[in-house]
Amino acid sequence: MKIHKILFIVILYFFATGALAQEIKIKFATLAPEGSTWMKVMKEFDRAVRKQSNGRLGFKIYAGGILGDEKDVLRKIRLGQLHAAGFTGVGMGEILPEVRILDCPFLFRSYDEIDYINTKFYQRFARGFEKKGYVLLSWAEVGFVYVFSKSPIRSIEDMRKIKMWIWEGDPVAEATFKAFDLHPFPLSVIDVMPALQANMIDGVYTSPLAAIALQWFTKVKYMMELPLANSAGAVLISKRKYDQLSPDLQKILSENARHYMAKLITLSRKDNAKAIETLKKSGINIVPISNKETMLQYEEIGKKARRLLAGKLFSQQLLTEVETALAEYRAKHSNKTTN
Repeated sequence: MKIHKILFIVILYFFATGALAQEIKIKFATLAPEGSTWMKVMKEFDRAVRKQSNGRLGFKIYAGGILGDEKDVLRKIRLGQLHAAGFTGVGMGEILPEVRILDCPFLFRSYDEIDYINTKFYQRFARGFEKKGYVLLSWAEVGFVYVFSKSPIRSIEDMRKIKMWIWEGDPVAEATFKAFDLHPFPLSVIDVMPALQANMIDGVYTSPLAAIALQWFTKVKYMMELPLANSAGAVLISKRKYDQLSPDLQKILSENARHYMAKLITLSRKDNAKAIETLKKSGINIVPISNKETMLQYEEIGKKARRLLAGKLFSQQLLTEVETALAEYRAKHSNKTTN
């Protein structure tokens, strides 16, 4: 009789723990293609979360933009069809416009500066996202963004001759090229390759790694040596989904997000450096800044673009705080090398 009781208790235990181990799926979307560093790290992130939660939590990952552009992904998150995503500044800005200050042109000169500002203003932006219904799990980044073109850009005048692409609906890019006195062609990311093939555009901007992953480099010949901007990124989850998780699962998710996104940033920076060498070997010519005067012109264009955005995406106060923090950092680290 005792044996039967013990067996009954054991069976009940396995049924109970099986029910508790019912997987909670976080449906996650990204523009990053399969095989990319982003996807490799995301899969590591997923495995770690599954292991530490004993199978109670895991990701269902939709890669390569198969669920649409970032605006499509946001709409699906709002409808509950998705729960989380890896966003660039464009997607983040749809939720919290002031975060786009991190994408402003000619703002950062080095990765150290980016890390400093991201850390200093993290809590401010995290609170902002939370008010909008999202949890900032961690920063990520696309990396420094460069202009790629079919003809060399050695001056501001050369830039103005380019039929430049612009990410459709991106106010930072609009302000940037307005400061250049350019009239770019607005397209979604997935429409860029056909536009390059058809010569509708002959200039794009992206990171070296993304230029290879998206195959845009096969349709251009030149890359500006000076970065246009840093493309910020983040992993966000809807607060509604996050709040459904038990405290222990929230902790597992948040801690692993910070760990694996830090790893991703490190690897992405290394990959972007390698990508530049790959681009050179593939025949892409790197165009340096011709003189100091041109460099100063670019810096002035950056300031002009930021002034155009102040009062629209972010406050003048936030702009002043970020620029002041950067100036103070540079004064203390004047011997630091750039990216």
